[in-house]
Amino acid sequence: MESVEPLVRHFLGIYFLMIGLHYTSRSLGLFERMRFSHIHYGKRGSGTWWHRHTFNVFRASILAICLIRIVFDIDPWLGVLSWLYQPAVLLTGALLLLASFSLVDYVQAYMHQDWRSGIDETHHGHLITSGPFRRSRNPLFMAIMLGQLGFFLALPSVFSLICLVIGVVVLMRQARSEERTLVRLYGDAYQEYLARVPRWL
Repeated sequence: MESVEPLVRHFLGIYFLMIGLHYTSRSLGLFERMRFSHIHYGKRGSGTWWHRHTFNVFRASILAICLIRIVFDIDPWLGVLSWLYQPAVLLTGALLLLASFSLVDYVQAYMHQDWRSGIDETHHGHLITSGPFRRSRNPLFMAIMLGQLGFFLALPSVFSLICLVIGVVVLMRQARSEERTLVRLYGDAYQEYLARVPRWL
């Protein structure tokens, strides 16, 4: 534990900092080239608007807490689950986070300029049903859920458990919201896709 614990502690802070920089830079680069935002909140007060803001609050909290943990011992405030706080569990969590990042990056690269965060009813791009979307309608959300599980294992605590539960619920609700919009945008083509490919696996 003496060598694994500080390694994973520092890994979490650096990981979430790089995630934030990566997606901020990606979004700015896409905007510069395409001249429209690829991030969409939906109408103020709508379900998708609340989903997005909930995610933002938790992402900011996770980043802040992981960075603070590198310098200060705040674990008692997080409700760390000592029976799970074991080297093998922490390392498994870190590996799942890396796998999640790789899968998310792969799916977004496959979508290329058609990638959106949220529902874009103006520049909605092409309907993608191949590649990672051939067996699941929401491979990106599944990869994110894998990362949420990884975070819980890398920092097993009441805080990360709350993040995991709320994160999964929000993603499941967002998936249903997006599918309702896609039916309206793509009509019969998306109805056929719905009948052929499951929401998850």
